[in-house]
Parts: sequence; structure tokens; C-alpha cells
Amino acid sequence: MRIRSALLAIAAATLASTSSFAADLPARTYTKAPVYAPAPIYNWTGFYAGVHIGAAFGGDDSYATNNPGLTSNSRDASFLGGGQVGADYQFAPNWLVGIEGQISGMSNGDRTFTDGALIARDRSDWLASVTGRLGYTWGPGLIYAKGGVAFRDDNGLSANIPGVTDRKSTGYTVGGGLEYMFAPAWSAKVEYQYYNFDTTSAAFTDGTALSYKDDLHTVKVGLNYHFNWGGPVVAKY
Repeated sequence: MRIRSALLAIAAATLASTSSFAADLPARTYTKAPVYAPAPIYNWTGFYAGVHIGAAFGGDDSYATNNPGLTSNSRDASFLGGGQVGADYQFAPNWLVGIEGQISGMSNGDRTFTDGALIARDRSDWLASVTGRLGYTWGPGLIYAKGGVAFRDDNGLSANIPGVTDRKSTGYTVGGGLEYMFAPAWSAKVEYQYYNFDTTSAAFTDGTALSYKDDLHTVKVGLNYHFNWGGPVVAKY
């Protein structure tokens, strides 16, 4: 009996000390598991519209003439600015096809020919194009090539001596660029585009004949807003 009583007393003392120690411990804190946030899936499919600014540079400055006294200036760099609208379709899953219409106003895009008596001037006030484009996307980035039909104003080759001029207002264009989605529904781009309007020729009543290649190189930066797109799409599970 004495042994049993001693054992019971030891057990009671142990229980009491354990309870006292547990009461002194700080309350347990619980941490919530982090919320799973899937990586955004960027979708370029949809319509867009935007603006651009840049510069145009004369292409081939060579010309042919039967007038040894005829000289020509080189086209200076011209400021250009305008807008674009288009639509893209993303497929398979990183490729993109699209169509785009673009128009740019130009300043200081003149080329002048003169021999002192004859003064002829070729001037373009605007450029436009309708192009298809093919691109490769990686997340918010896009690299693309484009090509299609080019247009310009039909100012002709004006001169102070009458003549017959063949100057085309329709040609072709090719180019390419980089575009980046920096915010939901917004992207920025940098683009190179080449315009070719074949050969312009003229025959003046003073006997001067003239022909030259009519082309331009342009570099542009732009901003696009994507309609019916709503920014990055998050995968749902």
C-alpha cells in the first residue's frame, strides 16, 4: 500500500509540473499557406489601334539623265508620324499572323533636280501601307516580319518647265520589328519599314530626260492599345 501511494503521489506531481510548464508556453501561431498564382498566359489575338513617330531616309540617290549639267540633292531625314490599326491571331501556341493598315504624314521629304534653268521637285507628304505580318511570341514579347502594298500621295514631279512624268503612287513595302506588352492591353514597338515605288521618269520640253529609283527607309517607335483582349489571361484549374 505504501508503495502504491508513493507511485500515485509521484504521478500526480509529474502531471502538475507538466501542466504548469504547458501553461507557460506561448500560444501556437498558424500561418496560412500561400495562395497559388498561375503564371500569366499572354494572348495576342484581337484587334488593336495605335500611334507612331519616326523618321524617313532617302534610299538610292543615283539617277540617270542625258543632261550633264543636271544635279540632285540627297533627301534629308524626314520626320513622320501617324497611326495604325490591325488584327492578330495567335496559334500553335507561339506563332502569330495578322494584318495591319498604317498611314504616316511626312515633313521635309523633297528631292530636287536642277541645271539652273530647269528646277524639278519630287515631294511626298504621306506614306501608307496595308501589310500582312508573321510573328513569334514568347510571353509578353513579339518579333515579327511584315510585307504588303505601299501607297503615297500623287503629287507627281513638279517642274518649272513642262514635261511628261511617270511617277507611281503604289508600290511594295517590307519590314519587321519588336513589340512588348508592358501593361494589360498596352504594347510598345520599334519597327523598320522599307517602301519601294519602282522608278520615276520624266521627259521635259527642253530635251532633258531623267529617271531615278524611288524608295525610302523608315524607322518608327509606336504604342498600341489592344481591344477585346483585357490583358494577360490566367489559366484556370
